[in-house]
Amino acid sequence: MPAKDFYHDHVRNALTKDGWTITHEQMRVPWQTTSVMIDLGAERLIEAEKESRKIAVEVKSFLGVSEVTELYAALGQFILYRNALAEHQPERTLFLALREVVFNNLFTHRDGESLRAREAIRLLVFDEEKQEILRWIE
Repeated sequence: MPAKDFYHDHVRNALTKDGWTITHEQMRVPWQTTSVMIDLGAERLIEAEKESRKIAVEVKSFLGVSEVTELYAALGQFILYRNALAEHQPERTLFLALREVVFNNLFTHRDGESLRAREAIRLLVFDEEKQEILRWIE
């Protein structure tokens, strides 16, 4: 089983605080002749619609020397995981979870905003100290 990202438990706790039920730790999704492991699966009942929303969350810590190098790997994973989910669990929406400082460094400037929009990257921005979700970006 793959190692958890440094902030895995922070995001798990933030989701729980936000009313989500964790349904999967290290969620296995088939891909070709193998499978991929997405960090978290979660679900929440939407009262007004009388149905639940299902998500998958890939946590990225961005603790390496270069945030841009970390972004290369994170985006590759995100695209692969999004395609695997579309094929096998289309009811789930994939989010990339990252700390606010990383979001501010990579996605608040024109190039980052453009990248996020073009690649349809959904983000879950969290506060690592409070272990709370700050914003959902879809």
